[in-house]
Amino acid sequence: MRCGQAARLPGNDTNLLPMAVSMRSGRSAAVAGGQEIGVGEAREFVWTDADFKRVQKLIYQRAGISLHDGKHAMVYSRLSRRLRDTGYGSFDAYLKWLEGQDGPEWQEFINALTPNLTAFFREQHHFESLSGLLRKRPGGPWKMWCSAASTGEEPYSIVMTVLQTLGGGVPFELVASDIDSRVLETAGRGVYRAQGLKGLTHEQLQRFFMRGKGDNDGLVRVRPELRKPITFLSVNLIRDDWPFREPFDIVFCRNVMIYFDAQTQRRVLERIHRVLKPGGTLFVGHAENFSESRDLFVLRGKTVYERV
Repeated sequence: MRCGQAARLPGNDTNLLPMAVSMRSGRSAAVAGGQEIGVGEAREFVWTDADFKRVQKLIYQRAGISLHDGKHAMVYSRLSRRLRDTGYGSFDAYLKWLEGQDGPEWQEFINALTPNLTAFFREQHHFESLSGLLRKRPGGPWKMWCSAASTGEEPYSIVMTVLQTLGGGVPFELVASDIDSRVLETAGRGVYRAQGLKGLTHEQLQRFFMRGKGDNDGLVRVRPELRKPITFLSVNLIRDDWPFREPFDIVFCRNVMIYFDAQTQRRVLERIHRVLKPGGTLFVGHAENFSESRDLFVLRGKTVYERV
């Protein structure tokens, strides 16, 4: 596992750098009985059930993600880029090469298949609950972990909530991690399209973001006070080598567990339990329910759990 702080942007804090935006597009396709069945436009590479099952096995082993059978088209679209970039002419050849080495392509493979849907202040009620928790101990200190940082919207929303609730003088640290190295780079840069900030208030936009000018028109960048409390790390949730030495007061692990099977969910919950202080708070996604793990966490609100 690689861990470390995201690289600083060159230049001073008043200049924006252009942000590369990758748009994922796919071709519609299906397979049956190991034979390729094309839907719509012809595909570039042969794609079979056997290829898909190998991908299912590999991504489960490496990242704990359970790909259901309806993900054929998505997997084909995203991994086709890896074939083009590495020069392989078939999925069979690419996967054989991948399985025979332990180099940086594994990270690219994981990056390609990791879901990264996110937004600022997604599931607003969690941030209202967070604000209430903060007011119970206004002097701090607070130590938090955002375990699925994606491109940064969630950790920056957490910091905005802390600063708006407590001000800037309270001791506060946030570790923001993800398994996908590319989205962590975007998060560390903190540069976004202005149209993606529609859910923020005018006060938040004025206080926490700088607008780009000239070639950077239409982009915004987080201000230093928003970036300063965050340490960005690469952490694989299914591995038992998390780098944390001190327990957290609050953990955000939202919309991650839905990609894991029940056995993997339980293992991750046990590890979160170990790094969360007794009485600490765990925020999870709207479709996630851990009522069968009452020995670890008890429900205290809408998708808000307390560590036993």
